[in-house]
Amino acid sequence: MYGTSAVVVGAGIVGCACARELALAGFEVTVVERGAAASATTAHGEGNVLVSDKGPGPELQLAQLSRRLWPQVLAAAAERSAHAARAVEWEPKGGIVVATTDAGARELTRFAAGQRTAGVHTEILDADALAAAEPYVTRDHAAAVHYPEDAQVQPAAAAAALLTDALAAGATLRTGCEVLGAVTCGERITAVRTSTGLLEADCFVNAAGPWSGELATRLGVPVDIRPRRGDVLVTTPVPPMVFHKVYDADYVGAVGSSAEDLQTSAVVESTRGGSVLIGSSRRRVGFDDRLRPAVLSAVAAKALRLFPALAGVPVMRAYGGFRPYVPDHLPVIGADPRLSGLWHVGGHEGAGIGLSVGSARLLRELMLGQPTEMDTTPFRVDRPAVLGGRPAPAREETA
Repeated sequence: MYGTSAVVVGAGIVGCACARELALAGFEVTVVERGAAASATTAHGEGNVLVSDKGPGPELQLAQLSRRLWPQVLAAAAERSAHAARAVEWEPKGGIVVATTDAGARELTRFAAGQRTAGVHTEILDADALAAAEPYVTRDHAAAVHYPEDAQVQPAAAAAALLTDALAAGATLRTGCEVLGAVTCGERITAVRTSTGLLEADCFVNAAGPWSGELATRLGVPVDIRPRRGDVLVTTPVPPMVFHKVYDADYVGAVGSSAEDLQTSAVVESTRGGSVLIGSSRRRVGFDDRLRPAVLSAVAAKALRLFPALAGVPVMRAYGGFRPYVPDHLPVIGADPRLSGLWHVGGHEGAGIGLSVGSARLLRELMLGQPTEMDTTPFRVDRPAVLGGRPAPAREETA
Protein backbone atom coordinates (compact mmCIF):
# COMPACT_ATOMS: atom_id res chain seq x y z
CA MET A 1 0.00 0.00 0.00
CA TYR A 2 2.89 2.33 -0.82
CA GLY A 3 1.95 5.99 -0.83
CA THR A 4 -1.16 5.52 1.32
CA SER A 5 -0.97 7.61 4.46
CA ALA A 6 -2.40 6.36 7.74
CA VAL A 7 -2.71 8.01 11.14
CA VAL A 8 -2.83 5.67 14.13
CA VAL A 9 -4.29 7.40 17.16
CA GLY A 10 -2.87 5.86 20.32
CA ALA A 11 0.62 4.60 21.12
CA GLY A 12 -0.31 1.88 23.56
CA ILE A 13 0.54 -1.67 22.62
CA VAL A 14 -2.44 -2.05 20.26
CA GLY A 15 -1.61 1.19 18.44
CA CYS A 16 2.08 0.23 18.24
CA ALA A 17 1.19 -3.19 16.84
CA CYS A 18 -1.09 -1.58 14.24
CA ALA A 19 1.58 0.95 13.29
CA ARG A 20 4.09 -1.85 12.82
CA GLU A 21 1.82 -3.95 10.59
CA LEU A 22 0.84 -0.98 8.43
CA ALA A 23 4.36 0.41 8.13
CA LEU A 24 5.72 -3.00 7.10
CA ALA A 25 2.92 -3.21 4.52
CA GLY A 26 4.11 0.05 2.95
CA PHE A 27 1.74 2.60 4.49
CA GLU A 28 3.12 6.02 5.40
CA VAL A 29 2.27 5.83 9.09
CA THR A 30 2.04 8.59 11.67
CA VAL A 31 1.38 7.56 15.26
CA VAL A 32 -0.33 10.23 17.35
CA GLU A 33 -0.28 10.06 21.15
CA ARG A 34 -1.53 12.71 23.54
CA GLY A 35 0.91 11.65 26.26
CA ALA A 36 3.99 9.45 26.00
CA ALA A 37 4.10 6.12 24.17
CA ALA A 38 2.94 3.13 26.24
CA SER A 39 2.51 5.31 29.33
CA ALA A 40 -1.17 4.70 30.16
CA THR A 41 -3.06 1.39 30.04
CA THR A 42 -0.13 -0.57 28.59
CA ALA A 43 2.22 0.53 31.38
CA HIS A 44 -0.34 -0.60 33.96
CA GLY A 45 -0.84 -4.13 32.67
CA GLU A 46 0.59 -7.46 33.76
CA GLY A 47 1.76 -8.52 30.29
CA ASN A 48 -0.52 -11.51 29.86
CA VAL A 49 -0.54 -13.52 26.64
CA LEU A 50 -3.26 -16.01 27.53
CA VAL A 51 -5.45 -18.66 26.00
CA SER A 52 -6.46 -20.17 29.34
CA ASP A 53 -9.13 -17.61 30.23
CA LYS A 54 -11.15 -17.74 27.01
CA GLY A 55 -13.83 -20.23 26.08
CA PRO A 56 -14.46 -21.48 22.54
CA GLY A 57 -15.42 -18.64 20.22
CA PRO A 58 -13.99 -15.67 18.33
CA GLU A 59 -11.95 -14.18 21.18
CA LEU A 60 -10.21 -17.51 21.77
CA GLN A 61 -9.49 -17.78 18.04
CA LEU A 62 -7.96 -14.30 18.15
CA ALA A 63 -5.91 -15.31 21.20
CA GLN A 64 -4.66 -18.42 19.40
CA LEU A 65 -3.73 -16.35 16.34
CA SER A 66 -1.89 -13.85 18.53
CA ARG A 67 -0.10 -16.60 20.45
CA ARG A 68 1.20 -17.99 17.16
CA LEU A 69 2.27 -14.55 15.99
CA TRP A 70 4.09 -13.30 19.09
CA PRO A 71 7.26 -15.42 18.67
CA GLN A 72 7.36 -14.58 14.95
CA VAL A 73 6.93 -10.86 15.58
CA LEU A 74 9.63 -10.84 18.27
CA ALA A 75 12.03 -12.84 16.10
CA ALA A 76 11.57 -10.34 13.28
CA ALA A 77 11.97 -7.41 15.70
CA ALA A 78 15.19 -8.92 17.02
CA GLU A 79 16.71 -8.76 13.54
CA ARG A 80 16.27 -4.99 13.56
CA SER A 81 16.87 -4.28 17.27
CA ALA A 82 18.16 -7.13 19.41
CA HIS A 83 18.13 -4.93 22.51
CA ALA A 84 14.46 -3.97 22.10
CA ALA A 85 13.46 -7.59 21.57
CA ARG A 86 15.39 -8.78 24.66
CA ALA A 87 13.72 -6.11 26.80
CA VAL A 88 10.33 -7.65 26.00
CA GLU A 89 11.15 -10.52 28.41
CA TRP A 90 9.08 -13.03 26.44
CA GLU A 91 8.44 -15.93 28.81
CA PRO A 92 6.28 -18.87 27.65
CA LYS A 93 6.04 -20.15 31.22
CA GLY A 94 2.49 -21.50 31.02
CA GLY A 95 -0.46 -20.96 33.30
CA ILE A 96 -2.16 -22.97 36.02
CA VAL A 97 -5.80 -22.51 37.00
CA VAL A 98 -6.75 -23.74 40.47
CA ALA A 99 -10.29 -24.42 41.70
CA THR A 100 -10.63 -24.17 45.47
CA THR A 101 -14.22 -25.42 45.73
CA ASP A 102 -16.09 -28.45 44.43
CA ALA A 103 -18.38 -26.21 42.38
CA GLY A 104 -15.36 -24.41 40.94
CA ALA A 105 -13.74 -27.74 40.10
CA ARG A 106 -16.79 -28.89 38.16
CA GLU A 107 -16.90 -25.63 36.22
CA LEU A 108 -13.14 -25.65 35.54
CA THR A 109 -13.30 -29.24 34.28
CA ARG A 110 -16.21 -28.37 31.98
CA PHE A 111 -14.50 -25.20 30.76
CA ALA A 112 -11.21 -26.96 30.01
CA ALA A 113 -13.01 -29.73 28.12
CA GLY A 114 -14.64 -27.14 25.87
CA GLN A 115 -11.31 -25.46 25.27
CA ARG A 116 -9.72 -28.75 24.22
CA THR A 117 -12.33 -29.11 21.49
CA ALA A 118 -11.16 -25.70 20.21
CA GLY A 119 -7.51 -26.74 20.06
CA VAL A 120 -6.25 -25.46 23.41
CA HIS A 121 -3.62 -27.65 25.05
CA THR A 122 -4.73 -28.46 28.61
CA GLU A 123 -3.31 -30.84 31.22
CA ILE A 124 -5.23 -31.94 34.32
CA LEU A 125 -2.94 -31.84 37.37
CA ASP A 126 -3.43 -34.12 40.34
CA ALA A 127 -2.30 -33.02 43.80
CA ASP A 128 1.25 -34.33 43.37
CA ALA A 129 1.68 -32.76 39.93
CA LEU A 130 0.40 -29.40 41.17
CA ALA A 131 2.74 -29.52 44.18
CA ALA A 132 5.68 -30.27 41.89
CA ALA A 133 4.78 -27.42 39.53
CA GLU A 134 3.92 -24.87 42.24
CA PRO A 135 5.36 -25.87 45.64
CA TYR A 136 3.92 -22.83 47.44
CA VAL A 137 0.34 -22.96 46.15
CA THR A 138 -2.45 -23.95 48.53
CA ARG A 139 -3.01 -27.64 49.13
CA ASP A 140 -6.66 -26.89 49.83
CA HIS A 141 -7.89 -27.24 46.28
CA ALA A 142 -10.34 -29.37 44.33
CA ALA A 143 -8.89 -29.30 40.80
CA ALA A 144 -6.09 -27.75 38.74
CA VAL A 145 -5.43 -27.41 35.01
CA HIS A 146 -2.12 -26.55 33.35
CA TYR A 147 -2.13 -24.42 30.18
CA PRO A 148 1.37 -24.67 28.66
CA GLU A 149 0.62 -22.13 25.92
CA ASP A 150 0.15 -19.18 28.30
CA ALA A 151 2.98 -16.64 28.22
CA GLN A 152 4.02 -13.27 29.61
CA VAL A 153 5.81 -10.15 28.37
CA GLN A 154 6.94 -6.91 29.96
CA PRO A 155 4.12 -4.80 28.50
CA ALA A 156 5.75 -1.38 28.10
CA ALA A 157 8.87 -2.98 26.63
CA ALA A 158 6.75 -5.06 24.26
CA ALA A 159 5.01 -1.92 23.01
CA ALA A 160 8.37 -0.21 22.63
CA ALA A 161 9.70 -3.10 20.56
CA LEU A 162 6.68 -2.98 18.25
CA LEU A 163 6.99 0.80 17.93
CA THR A 164 10.74 0.54 17.26
CA ASP A 165 9.95 -1.88 14.44
CA ALA A 166 7.35 0.53 13.04
CA LEU A 167 9.77 3.47 13.16
CA ALA A 168 12.47 1.40 11.48
CA ALA A 169 9.97 0.73 8.67
CA GLY A 170 9.39 4.47 8.18
CA ALA A 171 6.64 5.37 10.67
CA THR A 172 6.81 8.63 12.60
CA LEU A 173 5.67 9.36 16.15
CA ARG A 174 4.05 12.52 17.48
CA THR A 175 3.69 12.64 21.26
CA GLY A 176 1.94 15.37 23.21
CA CYS A 177 -0.56 15.57 20.36
CA GLU A 178 -4.23 15.21 21.28
CA VAL A 179 -6.91 14.60 18.65
CA LEU A 180 -9.76 17.09 19.06
CA GLY A 181 -12.09 16.33 16.16
CA ALA A 182 -12.55 15.23 12.57
CA VAL A 183 -12.57 17.08 9.28
CA THR A 184 -14.75 15.37 6.70
CA CYS A 185 -15.66 15.62 3.06
CA GLY A 186 -19.08 14.12 2.59
CA GLU A 187 -19.05 10.86 4.53
CA ARG A 188 -15.25 10.49 4.49
CA ILE A 189 -12.73 11.58 7.10
CA THR A 190 -9.90 13.56 5.50
CA ALA A 191 -8.07 15.00 8.51
CA VAL A 192 -8.09 15.32 12.27
CA ARG A 193 -7.79 18.52 14.23
CA THR A 194 -5.15 18.10 16.93
CA SER A 195 -3.69 20.21 19.71
CA THR A 196 -0.69 20.81 17.45
CA GLY A 197 -2.53 21.49 14.19
CA LEU A 198 -4.32 19.78 11.33
CA LEU A 199 -3.20 16.30 10.32
CA GLU A 200 -4.35 14.95 6.95
CA ALA A 201 -4.23 11.34 5.80
CA ASP A 202 -5.96 8.76 3.64
CA CYS A 203 -7.10 6.67 6.60
CA PHE A 204 -7.25 6.87 10.39
CA VAL A 205 -7.10 4.15 13.06
CA ASN A 206 -8.76 4.60 16.45
CA ALA A 207 -6.50 2.63 18.80
CA ALA A 208 -6.94 4.80 21.87
CA GLY A 209 -7.67 2.00 24.34
CA PRO A 210 -10.09 2.99 27.12
CA TRP A 211 -10.34 6.43 25.52
CA SER A 212 -11.53 4.97 22.20
CA GLY A 213 -15.15 5.74 22.99
CA GLU A 214 -14.36 9.33 23.85
CA LEU A 215 -12.21 9.71 20.73
CA ALA A 216 -14.91 8.22 18.50
CA THR A 217 -17.40 10.70 19.90
CA ARG A 218 -15.02 13.55 19.10
CA LEU A 219 -14.82 12.22 15.56
CA GLY A 220 -18.62 12.22 15.30
CA VAL A 221 -19.18 8.46 15.31
CA PRO A 222 -19.65 7.18 18.89
CA VAL A 223 -18.77 3.61 19.84
CA ASP A 224 -19.52 2.02 23.19
CA ILE A 225 -16.03 1.41 24.55
CA ARG A 226 -15.74 2.38 28.21
CA PRO A 227 -13.06 2.30 30.90
CA ARG A 228 -13.02 -0.51 33.43
CA ARG A 229 -10.49 -0.17 36.21
CA GLY A 230 -8.13 -2.83 37.55
CA ASP A 231 -5.59 -2.74 40.38
CA VAL A 232 -2.39 -4.71 40.97
CA LEU A 233 -0.15 -5.19 44.01
CA VAL A 234 3.63 -5.57 43.60
CA THR A 235 5.74 -7.27 46.26
CA THR A 236 9.37 -6.69 47.08
CA PRO A 237 11.69 -9.10 45.26
CA VAL A 238 11.63 -12.57 46.79
CA PRO A 239 13.32 -15.90 46.04
CA PRO A 240 11.46 -17.87 43.36
CA MET A 241 8.09 -18.99 44.68
CA VAL A 242 5.65 -18.61 41.73
CA PHE A 243 6.68 -20.44 38.57
CA HIS A 244 3.65 -20.03 36.30
CA LYS A 245 0.83 -17.58 35.97
CA VAL A 246 -1.48 -18.99 38.62
CA TYR A 247 -5.05 -17.92 39.14
CA ASP A 248 -8.23 -19.05 40.81
CA ALA A 249 -10.92 -20.52 38.58
CA ASP A 250 -13.29 -17.66 39.42
CA TYR A 251 -11.07 -15.28 37.39
CA VAL A 252 -12.82 -16.30 34.17
CA GLY A 253 -16.17 -15.36 35.66
CA ALA A 254 -14.86 -11.97 36.77
CA VAL A 255 -13.51 -11.26 33.29
CA GLY A 256 -16.84 -12.12 31.69
CA SER A 257 -18.96 -10.23 34.17
CA SER A 258 -20.75 -7.05 33.12
CA ALA A 259 -21.49 -5.99 36.69
CA GLU A 260 -20.60 -2.44 37.68
CA ASP A 261 -19.68 -3.37 41.24
CA LEU A 262 -16.31 -4.72 42.32
CA GLN A 263 -15.18 -8.08 40.90
CA THR A 264 -12.05 -9.68 42.38
CA SER A 265 -10.19 -12.93 41.90
CA ALA A 266 -6.75 -14.27 42.73
CA VAL A 267 -4.13 -13.89 39.99
CA VAL A 268 -0.49 -14.38 40.99
CA GLU A 269 2.69 -14.40 38.92
CA SER A 270 6.35 -13.53 39.25
CA THR A 271 8.55 -11.21 37.21
CA ARG A 272 12.15 -11.70 36.15
CA GLY A 273 13.14 -9.06 38.69
CA GLY A 274 11.82 -11.26 41.51
CA SER A 275 8.70 -9.27 42.42
CA VAL A 276 5.34 -10.99 42.54
CA LEU A 277 2.37 -9.36 40.79
CA ILE A 278 -0.93 -9.86 42.59
CA GLY A 279 -4.32 -9.15 41.04
CA SER A 280 -6.96 -8.81 40.02
CA SER A 281 -9.90 -6.47 40.30
CA ARG A 282 -12.48 -5.03 37.92
CA ARG A 283 -14.61 -1.93 38.59
CA ARG A 284 -16.58 0.36 36.33
CA VAL A 285 -15.84 3.76 37.87
CA GLY A 286 -15.25 5.89 34.79
CA PHE A 287 -11.79 7.45 34.79
CA ASP A 288 -11.56 7.72 38.59
CA ASP A 289 -7.90 6.87 39.14
CA ARG A 290 -7.87 6.74 42.94
CA LEU A 291 -6.51 3.62 44.63
CA ARG A 292 -9.04 2.19 47.08
CA PRO A 293 -7.63 0.38 50.16
CA ALA A 294 -10.74 -1.84 50.36
CA VAL A 295 -10.15 -3.03 46.80
CA LEU A 296 -6.47 -3.75 47.44
CA SER A 297 -7.37 -5.62 50.63
CA ALA A 298 -9.90 -7.78 48.77
CA VAL A 299 -7.33 -8.61 46.10
CA ALA A 300 -4.69 -9.47 48.71
CA ALA A 301 -7.08 -11.68 50.69
CA LYS A 302 -7.91 -13.82 47.69
CA ALA A 303 -4.25 -14.11 46.71
CA LEU A 304 -3.36 -15.31 50.22
CA ARG A 305 -5.93 -18.09 49.98
CA LEU A 306 -4.21 -19.24 46.80
CA PHE A 307 -0.62 -18.67 48.03
CA PRO A 308 -0.55 -18.68 51.86
CA ALA A 309 3.24 -18.29 51.78
CA LEU A 310 2.80 -14.72 50.56
CA ALA A 311 1.56 -13.69 54.00
CA GLY A 312 5.00 -12.51 55.13
CA VAL A 313 6.03 -10.84 51.87
CA PRO A 314 5.96 -7.00 51.90
CA VAL A 315 4.06 -5.12 49.23
CA MET A 316 6.19 -2.27 47.92
CA ARG A 317 3.62 -0.58 45.70
CA ALA A 318 0.21 -0.78 44.09
CA TYR A 319 -0.99 0.61 40.80
CA GLY A 320 -4.15 0.70 38.76
CA GLY A 321 -5.15 1.26 35.19
CA PHE A 322 -8.11 1.43 32.85
CA ARG A 323 -9.09 -1.30 30.43
CA PRO A 324 -11.25 -0.79 27.33
CA TYR A 325 -14.52 -2.54 28.08
CA VAL A 326 -17.25 -3.43 25.55
CA PRO A 327 -20.61 -4.72 26.85
CA ASP A 328 -20.46 -7.97 24.84
CA HIS A 329 -16.80 -8.58 25.85
CA LEU A 330 -15.49 -8.78 22.28
CA PRO A 331 -12.91 -6.51 20.64
CA VAL A 332 -13.87 -4.01 17.95
CA ILE A 333 -11.84 -4.47 14.76
CA GLY A 334 -12.80 -3.04 11.40
CA ALA A 335 -14.02 -0.13 9.34
CA ASP A 336 -16.54 2.36 10.68
CA PRO A 337 -19.65 2.05 8.47
CA ARG A 338 -20.64 5.68 9.11
CA LEU A 339 -17.39 7.42 8.23
CA SER A 340 -15.27 6.13 5.36
CA GLY A 341 -11.56 6.08 6.08
CA LEU A 342 -11.96 5.48 9.83
CA TRP A 343 -11.01 2.15 11.38
CA HIS A 344 -11.33 0.94 14.94
CA VAL A 345 -9.11 -1.50 16.85
CA GLY A 346 -10.00 -1.64 20.53
CA GLY A 347 -12.21 -2.97 23.28
CA HIS A 348 -9.83 -5.76 24.34
CA GLU A 349 -10.35 -5.04 28.05
CA GLY A 350 -7.57 -6.78 30.04
CA ALA A 351 -6.41 -8.92 27.11
CA GLY A 352 -4.97 -6.15 24.94
CA ILE A 353 -1.33 -7.09 25.50
CA GLY A 354 -1.85 -10.64 24.33
CA LEU A 355 -4.33 -9.85 21.54
CA SER A 356 -2.49 -6.84 20.11
CA VAL A 357 -0.45 -8.54 17.41
CA GLY A 358 -3.34 -10.65 16.14
CA SER A 359 -5.67 -7.68 16.07
CA ALA A 360 -3.12 -5.63 14.14
CA ARG A 361 -2.65 -8.43 11.62
CA LEU A 362 -6.42 -8.58 11.02
CA LEU A 363 -6.55 -4.80 10.62
CA ARG A 364 -3.82 -4.86 7.99
CA GLU A 365 -5.55 -7.63 6.06
CA LEU A 366 -8.89 -5.82 6.20
CA MET A 367 -7.39 -2.50 5.10
CA LEU A 368 -5.63 -4.18 2.17
CA GLY A 369 -8.73 -6.14 1.18
CA GLN A 370 -6.91 -9.44 1.73
CA PRO A 371 -8.34 -12.69 3.07
CA THR A 372 -8.17 -12.59 6.85
CA GLU A 373 -6.62 -15.31 8.99
CA MET A 374 -9.92 -15.74 10.82
CA ASP A 375 -13.52 -14.58 10.51
CA THR A 376 -13.68 -10.96 11.67
CA THR A 377 -17.48 -10.68 11.55
CA PRO A 378 -17.88 -11.01 15.36
CA PHE A 379 -15.61 -7.97 15.82
CA ARG A 380 -17.40 -5.70 13.35
CA VAL A 381 -18.09 -2.11 14.37
CA ASP A 382 -21.78 -2.10 13.44
CA ARG A 383 -22.92 -4.67 15.99
CA PRO A 384 -25.50 -3.62 18.63
CA ALA A 385 -23.12 -3.73 21.60
CA VAL A 386 -20.85 -1.16 19.94
CA LEU A 387 -23.26 1.21 18.22
CA GLY A 388 -25.84 1.53 20.91
CA GLY A 389 -24.82 4.92 21.96
CA ARG A 390 -24.91 8.59 22.14
CA PRO A 391 -25.89 11.22 19.58
CA ALA A 392 -23.07 12.26 17.29
CA PRO A 393 -21.68 15.78 17.54
CA ALA A 394 -21.48 17.99 14.49
CA ARG A 395 -18.53 17.41 12.19
CA GLU A 396 -16.37 20.02 10.53
CA GLU A 397 -16.71 19.62 6.78
CA THR A 398 -14.47 20.79 3.98
CA ALA A 399 -15.51 21.35 0.41
